[in-house]
Amino acid sequence: MVLLLTLEGMGQNRPVQFEDLQSLQAREAKPVVVLIMTDWCKYCHAMQHTMLKHSKVSVLLGNKFHTVFLNAEDRKDIFFAGRNFKYKSGMNELAVQLAKNHGQVSFPSLCILNSQNEILYQHDGYLSAQAMLFILRKIVEN
Repeated sequence: MVLLLTLEGMGQNRPVQFEDLQSLQAREAKPVVVLIMTDWCKYCHAMQHTMLKHSKVSVLLGNKFHTVFLNAEDRKDIFFAGRNFKYKSGMNELAVQLAKNHGQVSFPSLCILNSQNEILYQHDGYLSAQAMLFILRKIVEN
């Protein structure tokens, strides 16, 4: 029973902070999945729940990606990729940089970075578990 519980816990998705990514990437370089969200967005929370609780999504994220949940309206500075991002005009500059798609920011937004912090993929709007699995598998295959 203990072995079964241990195996089930392996690969579980555990979100990290941007500030921790550099050391994590040094140990194990992986693409980074960033969910850009707000406290008031119900679709953001639904996507966050999918990323944490849907078994196939959570295991794939845990095994093949680093995951970050970024509250776009958080007022704290974020140091990432050698730069300090500040809160300005209602949003953190990093959230704007990662979520801006077609000239605007919407929530939720998903941004996938390679291990060199370059944007591989952006999606604005809610993604179902099946759609998220499809996208994540495509990123892993390439």
